Amino acid sequence: MIKKILKITRNLMILIIGITSLYLINLFYMKPFSIDHFLGKELAMELVDSPEALTYIGIFDRFNWITKHNSKLSIPKDGDLENEINKTKGIIRNLYKYEDDDLSDTQKSTKKIAIFDYENNLKELQDFPYHDYPLNQIGGIHLNTIEFMSDMHPVRSKNEANDFIKRVNLIKEVYEGIATELEKQSEAGIFPPEFVYVRVIEQLNEFINYSYDEHPLYNQFNKKVLLLNLSEEEEEFFKNAIKNAIDKSVTPGFKILRAFMLKTQKNANKNHGVWSQPNGDEFYKLRIRTFTTTDYSPEEIHQMGLNEVERISNRMKEILTSLGYDEKKSVGELMNELNEDPDFLYADTPDRKQIVVNDYTEMVNEAIEVMTDYFHTMPKAGVVVKAVPEYSEQSAAGGYYQAPALDGSRPGVFYANLYDIKQTPTYSMRTLAYHEATPGHHHQIAHSLENDELTMYRRFGYRTSAFSEGWALYSEQLALEVGLAENPYDELGILQSELFRANRLVVDTGMHYKKWTREKAMDYMKSITGMSDTEVKVEIERYIVWPGQALSYKVGMIKILELREKAKNMLGDKFNIKDFHSAVLDHGNPPLFIVEEMVDKMIKDSLN
Repeated sequence: MIKKILKITRNLMILIIGITSLYLINLFYMKPFSIDHFLGKELAMELVDSPEALTYIGIFDRFNWITKHNSKLSIPKDGDLENEINKTKGIIRNLYKYEDDDLSDTQKSTKKIAIFDYENNLKELQDFPYHDYPLNQIGGIHLNTIEFMSDMHPVRSKNEANDFIKRVNLIKEVYEGIATELEKQSEAGIFPPEFVYVRVIEQLNEFINYSYDEHPLYNQFNKKVLLLNLSEEEEEFFKNAIKNAIDKSVTPGFKILRAFMLKTQKNANKNHGVWSQPNGDEFYKLRIRTFTTTDYSPEEIHQMGLNEVERISNRMKEILTSLGYDEKKSVGELMNELNEDPDFLYADTPDRKQIVVNDYTEMVNEAIEVMTDYFHTMPKAGVVVKAVPEYSEQSAAGGYYQAPALDGSRPGVFYANLYDIKQTPTYSMRTLAYHEATPGHHHQIAHSLENDELTMYRRFGYRTSAFSEGWALYSEQLALEVGLAENPYDELGILQSELFRANRLVVDTGMHYKKWTREKAMDYMKSITGMSDTEVKVEIERYIVWPGQALSYKVGMIKILELREKAKNMLGDKFNIKDFHSAVLDHGNPPLFIVEEMVDKMIKDSLN
């Protein structure tokens, strides 16, 4: 036990000494000695400043007796914006001091990524600090706090249970800080659309009016406490402690947020696109650059989407006609009929969710076995399937992924939304499983987390959905190509998923650039894809509060497929799919222009 403590202390001291030394070097010398150390130091300092990030990563929990991060939350304060702007400017100045001639090829890529990222961040901080909607129906602070505490905060010991209570008691203070930021947004003349107010107020009312047994913080916490095998007196202590924290912190915090929403609801934006916000067109261009890592214009992406919609729809029509469906009907009409067909729907029984989760698990396990032939390495971290929590399922997306902990204490999780049985037609399940789990998000993210060749910055410092979502969408097609969806209905499901992402290019630019209404976007998506009304509504409303993000999927997929075709054409018989996948996946989560550089290098090396 003493040796274990000494080892932990030694590792912690190395971390602290390393961070401190690097900080002092940067302070006293104009040029830091290594771009990797510099960016690693900046990332480490960001982690130290974010107790939530430390908890999420997991490996720092062993040092919680010193850091105390598991009992803290990030609380917004006056001056945060100005401090962040000044800090970002300083980082950019330092990055430009590194001469390319002094850097390795990998470091040159790192420099390009970091400058691209920090300059985009600086522009958003300076020009658009209040264009996001901190309170929204899918990822608002009110939902994120509950999800973080319920799903991410560990309760493996009595101390961690006490930390849970301490954190919950800080929620009111967090929301007071958020309310101050919301007032600044209001002063800037930025308000979300009316439907956002309606949804968020409904959600806040639910949280405020929950009984203890209904409250996710109460029931999730108590489930975890019961697993600790404490005495009855200790279990009762924690039950009373969480009740008290909900009464004195959580519910009053929700009331603060609700009061702001009710007060400003009369100012709700009458339009749905960010074009209607101050300098909204320029904000949208920045979002496109950030999320797609390209310089495509909104018009170029809109036309790209229309072309892809036509191509994919034609293939789907071929399949539907071969299956005997009415060729006079549109793809959207036929797919809508499939959505309603009871042959493809689960019975709405009390155990439906568990049945669906079990079926998804079988699909994931099958994919893991098959995909070993297409990658040099498979992730060590496991992945499990869970239903989206009931408190967020009505407004959450159809599925999403949560990364595993670095120390192996928590597997990756594929969350499936099982609120509406029409959201889970059986022919669409495989494509969602491949997108979220293997070979999609889980494979890519776990692979990066486990890649010891990556620097700290390349592993944790930069993320782009153009790569991660582009890879996940590419994974759906890869699964089809390797025989994981031999049933023509399963292929229809994969094509419908791709058509759905192509639609996003059209409706996202439609609303935020071409001034479409929410209703026009819903009608378009419904008519083209045949998705259910529930799915269409949730998705379109998601794009409204998260402009530009939905573009990244198809743009990223198109680039990866273009690069694969380029490699095949140039290498011929020398082309190896495993080598191609390594060239794409072995470099973290880079912008698409870096992916292209890595594939070009793989081609050159293979030809030599």
